[in-house]
Amino acid sequence: MSKNKKHEVTQLLHNIGTNNKSADLYPLVYDNLHEIAEKLYRRERPGHTLQPTILVNEAYMSLVDQDQIDWKGRSHFFAVSAQAIRRVLVHHARKKNAIKRGSGEYHLDLEEGLTYSVEKDEIMLSLDEALEHLEKLHERQAKVVELKFFGGMKMQEIADELGVSIKTIEIDWKVAKAWLKKFMRSDI
Repeated sequence: MSKNKKHEVTQLLHNIGTNNKSADLYPLVYDNLHEIAEKLYRRERPGHTLQPTILVNEAYMSLVDQDQIDWKGRSHFFAVSAQAIRRVLVHHARKKNAIKRGSGEYHLDLEEGLTYSVEKDEIMLSLDEALEHLEKLHERQAKVVELKFFGGMKMQEIADELGVSIKTIEIDWKVAKAWLKKFMRSDI
């Protein structure tokens, strides 16, 4: 995203509450949101019931329908977008979860990140539950996972968004991954 486009997004976000510029914002952020959604599906088979475009549209609509958000800029928008994408995926997984919990071990590679399969709805629900527990113990670590995994943000972007050093984010990411793996194994 060019510097001018980033500035334009920030300006539109500041004006959304006053003169409803959400229609002008959509074309500016769509490509970034769609790229995130495509990463979620990149290694999966075609024919999913929740396509990247639908995911982007649902997440975006849930964002602009919220009048109470005081948008602080582009990075804030994409951080909140990560939450919206997570909510859409979890909601979809709950609806589609016809597969009962098995006794096999889950495999969710947080380093690979952003790979998602409709067949892995159960894993998405388990990850969501684990993140809810982690959030109670260490809110920032949960936020780091959400921004990286669901939002596709880079470490420096996460550090900027959360107002801490990149070293702190790297440590949070490492600790959160280990905690999530342990929690999800015990949850099986």
